Amino acid sequence: MFPGFLWFFFIVVAIPVIVGVGGDIAKRWIKLKERQLELVGTQAAEKAAQYAAHAERLEQRVRVLERIATDRGADLAGEIESLRNEPLN
Repeated sequence: MFPGFLWFFFIVVAIPVIVGVGGDIAKRWIKLKERQLELVGTQAAEKAAQYAAHAERLEQRVRVLERIATDRGADLAGEIESLRNEPLN
């Protein structure tokens, strides 16, 4: 069907070029996916730090409320008013 020189050209030139270009494309795609995973990991770590800080602030407020509720000698109204005046962050 194909003359001999076309087979020779296809085997010696076309296949190596196609494999080389395909390999380069695959390397670039893998590098892109690795970079995307790094960015997602960084964003997840930042989000986790934000959630941890928020949870810590909530725990501090709960401790204050527990102390107010269990400390009968404290001026309850004054404590509640001081909590209302605190910034929520």
